[in-house]
Amino acid sequence: MNLNRKQTGIMEMVLAMGLSGTLGYFVVEADLPVWNIVFFRCVFALLGLGLYCWWRGLLSPWPLQGRNLLYAAMAGVALVVNWLLLFGSYQYASISLATAVYHTQPFFLLLLARVVFAERFDVQKLPWYLFAFTGLLLIIEFRWTGLSGSEQLLGFLMALGAAVLYAVTTLLTRRVVDVRPEVIALLHVFIGVMLLWPVLDIAALPELPQQWGYLLVLGLVHTCMMYIFLYSAYQKLSVALIAILAFLYPAIAIMVDYVVYDQSLSFLQWFGIMSILLSAAAMNANWSPFVWRRV
Repeated sequence: MNLNRKQTGIMEMVLAMGLSGTLGYFVVEADLPVWNIVFFRCVFALLGLGLYCWWRGLLSPWPLQGRNLLYAAMAGVALVVNWLLLFGSYQYASISLATAVYHTQPFFLLLLARVVFAERFDVQKLPWYLFAFTGLLLIIEFRWTGLSGSEQLLGFLMALGAAVLYAVTTLLTRRVVDVRPEVIALLHVFIGVMLLWPVLDIAALPELPQQWGYLLVLGLVHTCMMYIFLYSAYQKLSVALIAILAFLYPAIAIMVDYVVYDQSLSFLQWFGIMSILLSAAAMNANWSPFVWRRV
């Protein structure tokens, strides 16, 4: 079966969101300071991506120049700070709540795309965004009222800040043209190593083999593989489709919580997950809940 550019991008985005949905488990199980988790994630990813790009001959001549290098570098800084905020939010709020708040990012993505880059927004897609966001609210069962205490509020704000930075990363990465996604991801994790090396907590290095294993998976699977899929999808898909497919991440994260941690889900939560999946399918198939006609 031959896939066109859009279909390939959709498959890559779905794979990336599937990996993203399991991210919280590995972060929590590593049980390390957030600075160290992100640093070693970048280190292992740098080794993996570096070897892959060298083997594929992608580094000579160095492909990132001029405006492409500027956009990719700014996106890398935003991405690393996004990781720090998101992983830090897990320490103050539940994974489900932090993930749900984090996925307000599709709306920041659409807003920034419209305001900063003047990208067109198809209003016929708006009902599917609203339906997906309603599903997100059902998943967390409107637990916004459960925010009590300064720690949970801090977790909420960190996840919200991470959402904004993720939207910034997406838009900047889409401005990088004619560059392989592996090279963009390589630059991003290199920036992460350089930024976090000075704040690495030497006294809190992993002591158990399984902790190193979690970090290795975060670096090679949740970074190397995931960001190759993700950045490749960014270059093939519209902002609108990227935004709606991003809702798969919280749906999968909730399901992982249910399977791994035996978290019971209510009927409304399951309905919310199905709402998100239906919205993604509807966007992909260009379904419209209304009939729009020119008068």
